[in-house]
Amino acid sequence: MKPLVLLDVDGVLNPQRRSSLRFRRYEVVVDGEAHGILLDPRYGAKLVALARETGAELVWATSWEQHANAEISPRIGLPRLPVITVTDDLTSRVGEHFKTRPVADYVRHRPFVWFDDDLTPADQDYLHAHPGVGAFLLIDVDPQTGLTDHHLAQARDWLTTTGSNQGDVQA
Repeated sequence: MKPLVLLDVDGVLNPQRRSSLRFRRYEVVVDGEAHGILLDPRYGAKLVALARETGAELVWATSWEQHANAEISPRIGLPRLPVITVTDDLTSRVGEHFKTRPVADYVRHRPFVWFDDDLTPADQDYLHAHPGVGAFLLIDVDPQTGLTDHHLAQARDWLTTTGSNQGDVQA
């Protein structure tokens, strides 16, 4: 089974502050609402390389949903990616993030790495207990700085050495 790399936008690809001069500021309008975003145009090449080197598939797991393909992908050099619909039900059942249930339903036993800035032990517990979830690695990204080369290396190491043979882990 081809592993997945799940991508959040806000706090991961769009950090809360500019941590280097490589980040560019963009103004986008989504559903009539203006948003200021910070993006590092190098992210796309790095994520595509991660997917190519590990045989993984990149997938959006963000409340931006299809807007990520329109507003984020072209600005960082990503192709159109599959999107997990996460905003149909924004409630929590056992303290998990609203995206966790749709992610659990989407992965269908495929190993996955999930870059997000808002996951807690409740999400790990939910994923571990969900019958459709196999091996996974949750990578906690600091929303102040966003995705780093260290996070990408963690994902690469896990996907290439232990991805489908390891249980749940939170980094």
